[in-house]
Parts: sequence; structure tokens; C-alpha cells
Amino acid sequence: MVEAVRSLDDPLSRDRLVHAMTPAGDWLALAARTDKLVAEARRRHDTWPTATCALGRALTGALLLAGLQKGQERVLLELMGNGPLGMVVAEATGTGAVRGYVQQPHVELPRRPDGKIDVGAAVGKGTLWVIKELGLREPYRGAVPLVSGEIAQDLAHYLASSEQRRAAVALGVSLDEEGNVLRAGGLLVEALPGATDASIRAMEARLQAMPTITHQLEEGKKPEELLQSLFADMNLQILSSQPAAFTCSCSRQRLGAGLLSLGEEAIREMIAKDHGAQLVCRFCGRTYEFSEGELRQLLAKLGDAG
Repeated sequence: MVEAVRSLDDPLSRDRLVHAMTPAGDWLALAARTDKLVAEARRRHDTWPTATCALGRALTGALLLAGLQKGQERVLLELMGNGPLGMVVAEATGTGAVRGYVQQPHVELPRRPDGKIDVGAAVGKGTLWVIKELGLREPYRGAVPLVSGEIAQDLAHYLASSEQRRAAVALGVSLDEEGNVLRAGGLLVEALPGATDASIRAMEARLQAMPTITHQLEEGKKPEELLQSLFADMNLQILSSQPAAFTCSCSRQRLGAGLLSLGEEAIREMIAKDHGAQLVCRFCGRTYEFSEGELRQLLAKLGDAG
């Protein structure tokens, strides 16, 4: 089934995160459409297909985990595996701002025997770190071993091990033959305290029988439709729908502060060798140029602080 072409101003054509809950309050569900933000990440970082799929899954997963928070907190995922991708980093906020990068964007591995992109081998074995800024003095940090490197299973393992949340996570990114992003999105289903053992077993069976997220996205299903097909006879209630986008919070002021943190000796060396500095934001790829005069102004600030 081919999705009908929609206006760019149509809210249903935009990336979104949808929250829903069953009337009995025993199940919480989130679904995300992330086509455009994953495509933007690919463009900014020039990722090859395997790296695009890994980064796209991580970005979508971060958005889903941020959606579990009650406010506008920031959630940062760091997948530190021993595969050729190196570190995969994704950050999302409760407002739907998403950004991230992969350490080695030019990675492309042979497909698995089933024809799927081998994200697990590209990520490898290692650790998943989840860092949350919850408005406290220090951010929360949780870490679990990577159980598959496929990212969705790793996030579900983190939720169970570190937060005692019984949840299933599905993530998908589909590409065309040239590596362009066609569809991207994900689903998170959590059993709340009111869920019975029987209902949990029934949901597990539904999830196993459910077509892959990638297949459903390619059929043109919207986030609401992903949820409604899974909770077909449970009168699921849509609570909210919010936009999501690739958005970076970097700025000249922030990167200038980063230069200050390097200290006087490092800044003087930049002036002597390069007569300026060029800094690139790892999250979005934006380049910031600092002239020799601006570096001398930073030195003056260090002198005033001393």
C-alpha cells in the first residue's frame, strides 16, 4: 500500500511522538514517526547505510525514552560497543528535540543472511549508558551491557534492569537503494502495575505476531495506527501527539565556553599556530570559526577571571 502524498503543512506528515494508555491504566504505549529527523541526521553526518540505520534507531529510541519522562528532561544514550561504528550517541528532550552522531559514519557491513542490515555487528559488544538530566544537582546515570547491539532489545533490557520497567521496544529504519531514508519510527509498550500476568502474556503474544516496525512503516502506517493495530480490541486512548525534529542546541557562546575550559596555554598555541580556531559540533556538524582577535578576547577573560 502506497501512502497518499500529503501537504508539508499537514501535521500527519510530520515527525511526531504519540502517547496513549488503556482505559484501565494497565498499559502505556508510545509510538514515533522519525523519517525526517533521521534523514536530517544522515545528511548532516554523511552516514553510510549501516551507520544510518544504527543512528536512526538510537535517535528514535532516545525520543521514546524521553517521552517516558514527566517534564522536559533530557535523555542521552551512549552505545559504546567494540564494533566498527565506535560510539553511537543520541539525545532527546521532552519537547521533541532530537540530535546525535555516530563516531564512524562511513561504515557499511554485508547484510545478514535474512537480508537485514547488520546493526548488531556494527555496534558490537559493550555498554549502553543512559544519562538523564532530571533537574537535580547531578544527572542520573545508568549502564547495562549491550545484549544484542540491535538497540531496541538493548533499550528494553536497560528499562528492565535499571528502572524495573517491564517494556517492549521496537525500532525501524528503511532505506532505498541509494541509502536515503524512506521510513523511520518506533514503538514502546510498557506494562504498568495494574497489568495482570494473563494480560502480559497476551501482549507478548501480540508483539511476537506483530509485523516488523519497518514493514508497517513502509505500508504508510502513522504512529496512531501502529498503536491501534496492536491494541485493536482494548479501546486505547490517545493522550497526546507532539512534533519531533532534529534540533541542536549548540551555539558560538557554548563552544566559546568550551575553548575557555581548555585553558590559557591551549588558546595561545591556537593563536601561534593557526591564528584562529575552527570548532565542529559533533552532534550536528555545524562549524564555528573563531578569529585570532576572538581568541585574544577569550584570553582576556581568562586574565580577568584570574
